[in-house]
Amino acid sequence: MAGVLDGVDQRTKLAGHNRFELLLFKLVSKQRFGINVFKVQEVIQCPPLTQIPNSHSVICGVAHLRGKTIPVLDLSMAIGMRPLVRDAGCYVIVTEYNRSIQGFLVGSVDRIINIGWEQVKAPPTGTGKESYLTAVTEIDGELIEVIDVEKVMKEVIGGREEASAEVIDMEVTSKNDHILVVDDSSVARNQVKRVCQQIGIECTLLKDGQEAWDHLNALVADGIDIQDKYSMIISDVEMPRMDGYTLATKIKADPNMKKIYLILHTSLSGVFNTSMVQKVGANEFLAKFDPDSLMNSIQHQLKLYHAAHS
Repeated sequence: MAGVLDGVDQRTKLAGHNRFELLLFKLVSKQRFGINVFKVQEVIQCPPLTQIPNSHSVICGVAHLRGKTIPVLDLSMAIGMRPLVRDAGCYVIVTEYNRSIQGFLVGSVDRIINIGWEQVKAPPTGTGKESYLTAVTEIDGELIEVIDVEKVMKEVIGGREEASAEVIDMEVTSKNDHILVVDDSSVARNQVKRVCQQIGIECTLLKDGQEAWDHLNALVADGIDIQDKYSMIISDVEMPRMDGYTLATKIKADPNMKKIYLILHTSLSGVFNTSMVQKVGANEFLAKFDPDSLMNSIQHQLKLYHAAHS
């Protein structure tokens, strides 16, 4: 797998065109799963792991890679399947999610595919809240399952869900504000909602860019001013059907919507996002998930919004 992640510059050109690359892998069965290549730093044969006493059962141990110590999670166990046989035949997908680096132990790694987000669909109806799927797509007649890594990380690694009291500005509360939140992960949607609730802000939660675009156009068709309806939009980047970059481009090109403040809130990280935010016209990029940073960004924009509408 040494060359599996070559050509990063080429992949950055896909962003903003509603396309991305998916790394396909298997766990303990023939079922293939996928993860966005942008979140992958490297793919390696499973190295020796150091056990951590009293750690979560899903954590196999820690690996020492180029001077860094990273936790390695059994992704099969994490989504409720049987554990992987932790031998030399396994691979570790080293990823960066939500400001942290970790490895996911998988059974085998297949290949990278280049597809459009419109080919990626929401999970089938009836998968339920216990499902670890965030999306599905069909490749060569086979259903590929995209795992909700935000949910896995929350359950295994944890972290604060609410902003700390010292960053809350009580002057911003109780202004009847309403924020549109767009994210394909139910965990991520509810994390944003929980922060908003701390200062009494109502949220409308939608699960992908296409749903948000249809919703906004329906409001415009009904004669509703988008800026009067919503104080801002907080959108994920990776989403089925229409990604956040494409949604941002469409919103900022529409005269009825372009003035709305738009935050791209994503677990994708790196300097690449700064240039992409400028390219698609979004107002701000915010890396998931730090409740204090999110609260600060929301409050800062709400003060400007209230001043402009007073």
